[in-house]
Amino acid sequence: MNGLEKKFATKSKIVNYIINKQNTSKVEISKDLNLSMPTVLSNVKDLLEKGIIIENGEYESTGGRKAKSIGINPSYRYAMGIVITANHVGMVLVNLKYEIVKSDRIRLKFSPDMSYCSQISTLAEKFLKDMKQREELLGIGISIPGIINQDQRLVIKSHALKLENYSLSFLEQALSVPVYFSNDANAAMMAEDLNIHKNAIYLSLNQTLGGAFCIDGKLFPGENQKAGEFGHMILVPGGRKCYCGKSGCADAYCAASALIDENTESVEQFMQQIRSGAEEAKAKWEEYLDYLAILISNLRMAYDMDIILGGEMGGYLIDYMVPLGEKVIQYNGFDHDLRYLKNCSYKKEASAVGAAKHFLQEFIGKM
Repeated sequence: MNGLEKKFATKSKIVNYIINKQNTSKVEISKDLNLSMPTVLSNVKDLLEKGIIIENGEYESTGGRKAKSIGINPSYRYAMGIVITANHVGMVLVNLKYEIVKSDRIRLKFSPDMSYCSQISTLAEKFLKDMKQREELLGIGISIPGIINQDQRLVIKSHALKLENYSLSFLEQALSVPVYFSNDANAAMMAEDLNIHKNAIYLSLNQTLGGAFCIDGKLFPGENQKAGEFGHMILVPGGRKCYCGKSGCADAYCAASALIDENTESVEQFMQQIRSGAEEAKAKWEEYLDYLAILISNLRMAYDMDIILGGEMGGYLIDYMVPLGEKVIQYNGFDHDLRYLKNCSYKKEASAVGAAKHFLQEFIGKM
C-alpha cells in the first residue's frame, strides 16, 4: 500500500468508526483506532471542512473532560436501493449514516419485457422527486432473487423470477444514475454491520429461502456465485416438492411460503391466526420451527459461526427466539449457548438497504 492509498484507508477507517459510534471525540478515535493524535486531528479537520462530519455538541469522555462531539453528516450523500421480487418492488433511500430516510413498497408483477424496465425507471423517478440535490445521490443498488453476475450484468439463474441468462443491461440503461446489481440474500447480509458480524451466515427467510456468507468482514460469493444457496440443501429426503424440481429441499419447509396455503393469503394473516390461538396454525408453526431448528443446527455444525435470521420471517421470529432456541438445542448437543443466533437489523427492506450500502461504502472507501 503506497502513501496515498494508506491516507485514503485511514480516512475511511475514521469515517466508518464515526458512523458505527454515532457520536465520538478525537481522543476516542485516536485511542480505539490506535492512531496518533496528529493523524486524527489532520483527518478530522479535512472531514469537517468538506462537511462529511459535523460537530454536534459536547462529548464527555471517560476522563470526565468535555470535548467537541463529532458525528457523521447523514445528508452529505444518499443511495437508493430497490428490491425486485416476483410480485413487488420495494424502494428505500439511505443516508450516509445507513438510516432509511424514505421507503415504499408497490405491487408490481415482474416481467422480462422492456416495459417492466420502463416501469421501474418511472417508479424510481417518482420516488426521488422530492430530492432537490440530485448530485447527492451516488447510485441505485438493485437486489434480485437469483444468481447474479455483476460484471456481465446478467441473471444466471432465478427460479423465483423464472429467468436464465437474462441481461440486466436494459434495466441499467433505463435508469439515469450508476447501477449496482446484487443477489437478494447477499444484499441483505451487506445491510448488517459487518464490523460486528465478521464471520456470519445470513438466512434470508422470504417467500423463497436464500442465504449468504460473511468471512472476515467480507462477503464470500463462492467460486460460481452460489455460496449460501441453503434453500436447496436436502432437509427431508424424498419430502415435499420444491419449486426447483427436487424433493425435500429446505426451501419447501423453512421459506415463508411454507406457511401459506389455500386458506391463508399471507404470512401476516398466518401470524394473526397464531396470535388468536387457532390450533391448526399453532401446529403448523411448531412444525415450521422444528424444521428451521434442524437447518440452523446443521449450518452451525458445518460452519461454526453466527447465524442471522433475516427476511420476512426474521422479523416475526424475534418474538419466538426462546421456543426456537429450545428446539435448536435438542438437535445440537455441542452448543448450549445460543448467543450465536441473531436477529436481523432490517426486515423487508434488508435487501434494498444492502444494495444501497454498496454505493455508500464505495464512496467512503475512496475518501
